Amino acid sequence: MNQKSEITKKLLPVMDTMELLNGRWKIVIMTTLYLGGTMRFNEIKNSIPRITGRVLSKDLKFLESHQIVSRTVKDTSPITVEYELTEYGKTLDSVFRALTEWGIQHRKRIIRK
Repeated sequence: MNQKSEITKKLLPVMDTMELLNGRWKIVIMTTLYLGGTMRFNEIKNSIPRITGRVLSKDLKFLESHQIVSRTVKDTSPITVEYELTEYGKTLDSVFRALTEWGIQHRKRIIRK
């Protein structure tokens, strides 16, 4: 195989991942659930500055359809809806940690200037 086809072969999984995680808020929502565990809609919304309810709802549905997030409706009065990462979603653990660590270092570097 030539170098170009090797590079393409390695890029395809990255492109698939980026297509799934594309958008401003999906990784932020997943990281919020990673850090916060099981959360209700308003808890997620209040944890993420500047996200709208409409966008949060849309992205949660998308992540649920891709088996990253689960939605549980509790038979309480009033009804309670909770969200959490699925076991599959938790396999992104190393991604969340790497993004957090890199972000901490980047903020230090940028703020220092």
